[in-house]
Amino acid sequence: MGKTKSAAADKRRRAYAQGLSAETWAAWYLRLTGWRILKHRYKTKVGEIDLIAKRRKTVAFVEVKARKSRRAALEAVTPASQKRISRAAKIFVAQHPKAGFYTLRFDVIVIRPWALPERIANAFDAWD
Repeated sequence: MGKTKSAAADKRRRAYAQGLSAETWAAWYLRLTGWRILKHRYKTKVGEIDLIAKRRKTVAFVEVKARKSRRAALEAVTPASQKRISRAAKIFVAQHPKAGFYTLRFDVIVIRPWALPERIANAFDAWD
């Protein structure tokens, strides 16, 4: 039984480390394409947003997914996770009133092995 708990804990640690690495890659990709990172791992009582980035008059709430395929990454952005991200984004906008003067959108960045990061702008609409 001890081995099972240890194996599960190891798996969670690896997944956490992979997520951090993917977010770091995504942040660098955004910077290299002209975006400024406003927040990394923005935490609220209702959820977390991986990255919040700004370029010109656009603020993007970015979900980062590291998967083997684009399809698997997009499928991992479930309606429940979209709702969580949307709620956290509303808190961000409430705390940063100037953000309301920008175009706000939800992007997904897909991190795949041996491929450049792929940014999907307006991946979902969650302002309802």
